[in-house]
Amino acid sequence: MTSSPLVEVRDLSISYAFAGQRHQALRQLSFSLAQGETLAIVGESGSGKSTLANALLGLLPGNARIEKGELWIDGVEVGHANERTRRQLRGRTVALVPQDPMVSLNPTQRIGRQIAEALPARAGRPATNPDSAVLTLLEQVGLDDPVLRARQYPHELSGGMRQRVLIAIALAGEPRLIIADEPTSALDVTVQRQILDHLQRQVAERGISLLIITHDLGMACDRADRLLVMKQGELVEQASPRQVLWGSAQPYTHQLLNAAPAFVPRHRPPGPAGDVPLLRLSGVGKRFAVPGRQQPVSALQDLHLEVYAGQTLAIVGESGSGKSTALRIALGLERPSQGSVEIEGEAVGDYTWQQFRPLRRRVQLVQQNPFAALDPRFTVFDCIVEPLVSFGLLKGQALELRARALLEQVQLPVDFLDRLPRELSGGQRQRVAIARALALEPALLLLDEPVSALDVSVQAQILALLERLQRELGIAYVLVSHDLAVVASMADQVVVLRRGEVVEQGPAVQVFGQPRGEYTRELIAAIPGHSRHVLPVAV
Repeated sequence: MTSSPLVEVRDLSISYAFAGQRHQALRQLSFSLAQGETLAIVGESGSGKSTLANALLGLLPGNARIEKGELWIDGVEVGHANERTRRQLRGRTVALVPQDPMVSLNPTQRIGRQIAEALPARAGRPATNPDSAVLTLLEQVGLDDPVLRARQYPHELSGGMRQRVLIAIALAGEPRLIIADEPTSALDVTVQRQILDHLQRQVAERGISLLIITHDLGMACDRADRLLVMKQGELVEQASPRQVLWGSAQPYTHQLLNAAPAFVPRHRPPGPAGDVPLLRLSGVGKRFAVPGRQQPVSALQDLHLEVYAGQTLAIVGESGSGKSTALRIALGLERPSQGSVEIEGEAVGDYTWQQFRPLRRRVQLVQQNPFAALDPRFTVFDCIVEPLVSFGLLKGQALELRARALLEQVQLPVDFLDRLPRELSGGQRQRVAIARALALEPALLLLDEPVSALDVSVQAQILALLERLQRELGIAYVLVSHDLAVVASMADQVVVLRRGEVVEQGPAVQVFGQPRGEYTRELIAAIPGHSRHVLPVAV
């Protein structure tokens, strides 16, 4: 490490203008980052993490203002620099790995071309052999068959592959600092580990500094040399991972630690033997035809599961394991290629859409992204009552009363009924999505990554809400999640899928406490922050 820091932030305060008033986003923040060091900035939404990243990149929006303080990167004060100076720093000195590769990558351009666009920034001159440089970068970030990947479009790659492409683009200009903004929040645990391993390997080999922005305190402690914990624009704590985990005296840091689901499987007895399961899949398989291939691709093979009232069955596995296919079959959106599907004892595998529609009152879905799942033109009231209107169940004052009751059920104020989805936080939108799913009084909820996009404390609130609803209403859940800590805290039964096949299945206590399969052990070992539970937290 060099004697002078690569990044130095001194007494920085930033505010935004909204509706004629200024709102403080950062308050007197000071820290430094040495060459070759990995620093993690941890905090919930509204803590100022993204504001800091945009300030370092010189990308603050027009309504933002640096009220005081300085931002130094490699000897250049960027806070008050002109756009030309900032542009010279981007790519060559500081680069960004954004959160969402599907938003950050151009869907109309091939991968190779998008990486090549970043190459001229290298040493300030066009690359002499961009094709060779692109292939080298793709190989360095761990993508197989770089020639094929360079020719593909973003939609032809998995989430983990697309994230590697963003890392390749960031590395193309040979920067001295990489800012990774929630780089793995939507990825499976094993893919998370692979991505972060590759990123840190490149950082170590090139002597690059790494600034990780995340709400995942466990991941930050696993990966960073030092942590900054932020809350509402202020620095709460600056310490090593060990100090944060086992020696922090800050209540807010303890709040973040305690909000994360502990990897402790719960144990409840199975449903009575005489009960008819709400959902039963017997020997279910699904094959898809792929253009250009004679043989269909198998997405799911010989899946058996039963879900009883008041219990939670979790399906875990990496991308492409068949989790979403199993949910779509259970919801009647896909027909199985083989096997049978029963809902409350009724065989529905061959039902048409019209035949299945009445059963949708018994089976409802809560999707992963609540903002995408809610119509942005609808008020909260319209979103919640849409299923009731669609089935013609209620109207007039009865509809209004039902909407109010549903909001109270998910612990939201009644005056939210007149708001639009964009006026709510992520956790509030997810509560609205749950209220809508409950409108028809279903017996079974299918939960597709219900908390993966939320801050850790908001995750804890939503999980507590789901637990309470299950206890009070006797609802059954089928939970699909890549977060095994969430699964362990909620599930009674677990099915582990890999490439469409069941590799392990049974009670959560057995699967997580004494895993039989090597793949299950790999998933457990890849949980971010798993080391936290090795030693007791010393308060």
